[in-house]
Amino acid sequence: MYNYVICSLALGLLGLSWFKDRQKTKRSLQKAYKSLLNILPELLGIILIIGLILAVLDPPTISRFIGAESGPLGVLITAIIGAITLIPAFIAFPMAALLLEGGAGIMQIAAFISTLMMVGVATAPLEIRYFGKKATLLRNSLAFILSLGIAYLVSVVVGQ
Repeated sequence: MYNYVICSLALGLLGLSWFKDRQKTKRSLQKAYKSLLNILPELLGIILIIGLILAVLDPPTISRFIGAESGPLGVLITAIIGAITLIPAFIAFPMAALLLEGGAGIMQIAAFISTLMMVGVATAPLEIRYFGKKATLLRNSLAFILSLGIAYLVSVVVGQ
């Protein structure tokens, strides 16, 4: 039901925009279309990878490696994976939901998401160029440690 409300609202506002200024609305739709075409290959690649992972890894396997029972090792595994990968948030959150449904633990997924958003191993070379090696290493190290703390707090708040 929520999706219908959001889509109806978006279409209604698009109609209002069209009524107010057709040229601006056309340009906006063309820009949106070009943006979609630019991110589509990346988006499809990530969806394909997620699909393959979920097809290969059944819920018991997910649970064993990154479930609540995996403990600190599972948190560390997901934190490292999150720190290394470069996935847009609009892909990461649905993927996290699928992993949770597949048996992943809350603390493990919180570690994955927080390191994914705060630690940038993949972007470190660019960051080093602008901010220097020391600042980059310090920021990423502190962000990694903070991510582990956030994962613990999330598990306490959620109750896992």
